[in-house]
Amino acid sequence: MSPRRIGRRFATLVAGAATVLSLGLANPAPAAAEVVNATVCYNTSQAGPYAGIADQAASIWNAYTNNLNMSKCGSNLMIYYTTGGGSYAVRRSLGNGYVVIDTAQAQQYAPLRIMTHEIGHILGLPDNYNGQCHLLMSGGSAGTGCTNPYPYSTEAAQVDRYFGGFGAEGAQVFRDSWPALATIG
Repeated sequence: MSPRRIGRRFATLVAGAATVLSLGLANPAPAAAEVVNATVCYNTSQAGPYAGIADQAASIWNAYTNNLNMSKCGSNLMIYYTTGGGSYAVRRSLGNGYVVIDTAQAQQYAPLRIMTHEIGHILGLPDNYNGQCHLLMSGGSAGTGCTNPYPYSTEAAQVDRYFGGFGAEGAQVFRDSWPALATIG
């Protein structure tokens, strides 16, 4: 084989490897043709004092994603509140399920962060107990001082992939995202 031909094959291999690596490492936004613009209809009729917070959380997800539209138009996602037992989400399938916000916990942690985090489960995201406040799905492991209610770019990109037709189906229950309440005394 001539040196020129070897050089061309090497260049082709390098270009191919670069393409594969960039596809595996990057989180590009889906092309316009792939955008699904799925609507998740949520309902706050049972959310009590957390109805407005649910609306804010839906607005955050709408602002940070391209393939998702959360709208108060039905009951794919029901928002409830309770006292005691912790906040949690139950996902029946992608975009379908319910969120329960614990009033006692919402006095200790930022309610908007809790709501946005729990809705993240309904949108397909798992917990990430690494304690980093910039990651929404780290939940309560980031501590009571963390008030960040915004998904990190990789979290939002994952939701976009799911609502662009790339998976995260199946029923799951997400409990214990938030550490136990601190006892006073």
